[in-house]
Amino acid sequence: MDNTFNDTILKAFRGEPTDHTPVWYMRQAGRSQPEYRKLKEKYSLFEITHQPELCAYVTRLPVENYGVDAAVLYKDIMSPLPALGVDVEIRKGVGPVIHNPITSRQDVENLGEIDPQSDVPYVLDTIRLLTKEQLNVPLIGFSGAPFTLASYMIEGGPSKNYHKTKALMYSDEKTWFLLMDKLASMTITYVKSQIKAGAQAIQIFDSWGGALHAPDYRKYIKPSMDRIFRELKSEGVPLILFGVGARHLIGEWDDLPIDVLGLDWRTSITEARDLGVRKPLQGNLDPAVLLSDWEVIEQRTKAILDEGLSHGPHIFNLGHGVTPEIQPETLKKLTALVHTYSKTN
Repeated sequence: MDNTFNDTILKAFRGEPTDHTPVWYMRQAGRSQPEYRKLKEKYSLFEITHQPELCAYVTRLPVENYGVDAAVLYKDIMSPLPALGVDVEIRKGVGPVIHNPITSRQDVENLGEIDPQSDVPYVLDTIRLLTKEQLNVPLIGFSGAPFTLASYMIEGGPSKNYHKTKALMYSDEKTWFLLMDKLASMTITYVKSQIKAGAQAIQIFDSWGGALHAPDYRKYIKPSMDRIFRELKSEGVPLILFGVGARHLIGEWDDLPIDVLGLDWRTSITEARDLGVRKPLQGNLDPAVLLSDWEVIEQRTKAILDEGLSHGPHIFNLGHGVTPEIQPETLKKLTALVHTYSKTN
């Protein structure tokens, strides 16, 4: 491994000039890699994350195989929830399944607090392994945001309409805000422990926040998000916020004390700038494009890079995570294209 540390993406996160557009991919660790698929024949996601050397290997693979400018810690947004008393299982083909969903205020009051050193020591050990011995690029840690976590905890798993979640939010505000407060506290403690262990940037996934219209987001979600980012700001690492289907929330998100705003494929870089965002932007190729011919991939990628170069600063990423069908060779070619095209334009 080249021992020269590549800090290009940290510069871009801070809005500083870079000699090329840096790139990383959400869910780049695992998913489509053959080495990872072989491991998954033997281990579950939680079993991999509980073994630091194995988890570090999976986290490191895309850096070695694709040449990306950052590693992202291999884990799931559900990883800290068992510490709170949430009985969660990652079920193949389904996603997170919660066996004790929240149905009452008592359920919220019964939620515990996380002590990262005793509850998720394997996560912190993985970060230390990677940042002290194995990586020549920054490591991105992450956490789910309160609304996204709450949606799983209340619905009992993935949802298309979030009816139970919204029903609780609208009908019992005291219980809702107690839940938001507990999840915000967990997020802050969990993320701070990742940073202390060595994570050099943090992404908060408010993946399903776009399910709410802006006034509801402003009232029911934004106070906890503002608290999270304000308390993390003093840690001195770049803070990224990402969600899908959230063009209508860009003003709310831009108003938060974040450093980088992540876009899904529905909102272009130019549109975000026209809406007044001046922070560095991250995104935003539709992952489905990577299942098409290379000519289409190249055309779409260059168009996004042109926007980023004209309306920077910009970090290239997908508009959501890598899907299992995407070929590793495609991601390798895409990374090279991002680097070479942005360096020469």
